[in-house]
Amino acid sequence: MSVAIKVEGLKKKLRMNQALDGCNMHFSAGSLHGLIGPDGAGKTTLLRHLVGLLHADSGKISFSSGGKAADFKDIRPGMAYMPQTQSLYPDLSISEHMDFFRDLYRIPEDLYQKRRAELLQITRLDKFTDRAAGKLSGGMYKKLGLMCALLQSPNVVLLDEPTNGVDPISRREFWDLLYRMAEQKILIIVATAYMDEAERCAEVHLLDRGKTLAEGEPSQVLKKNHAKSFEEIFLRREGIKA
Repeated sequence: MSVAIKVEGLKKKLRMNQALDGCNMHFSAGSLHGLIGPDGAGKTTLLRHLVGLLHADSGKISFSSGGKAADFKDIRPGMAYMPQTQSLYPDLSISEHMDFFRDLYRIPEDLYQKRRAELLQITRLDKFTDRAAGKLSGGMYKKLGLMCALLQSPNVVLLDEPTNGVDPISRREFWDLLYRMAEQKILIIVATAYMDEAERCAEVHLLDRGKTLAEGEPSQVLKKNHAKSFEEIFLRREGIKA
């Protein structure tokens, strides 16, 4: 069932930092969304609210499934969250990680074997199943984390800077993987500080200092802000000419 999320007036203070300051966003169902902003913009804090790890000081998050209002408790089992710092075990192989998450999610064996084969093929990790996570390249490590999250066949996928620190080829391969996921009409939200990745999304949501700057289709956001690039929009916020 297709899931959509609406964020209204979300505020959250973390110690002395106003991490979210009246954030408003709408993530439409079945689309690849880019949550775009520099370090410290509030991206991670927002994702943690969406997945229920943090609770707002004020404002609300509402969910819908199939066009009808839905409770978070009914949506949460179908959500997959990939944090910026992944909790993988360096001594466990790719195969052992997948077996571990199979047991964690209680996936039936026949479904698991099918899903495992599909994920290994599309990530091109099928030839490295015996390699320990601690010996994987940065790109391969990120793919393993995504595979473990996708084993449960989620309706919503939240990714916190999944391409941060990986080489350009791995970045391109990771986005190819996201496009394949998007074809299944999964709601995908990718948080990134890479401005060039904004144009790869169906919809973008610009966030800075906890506030929403703009959202919509990439070309329309640029046109509305009279900007040639997303970097230009953020530079203006700092009083810098692009």
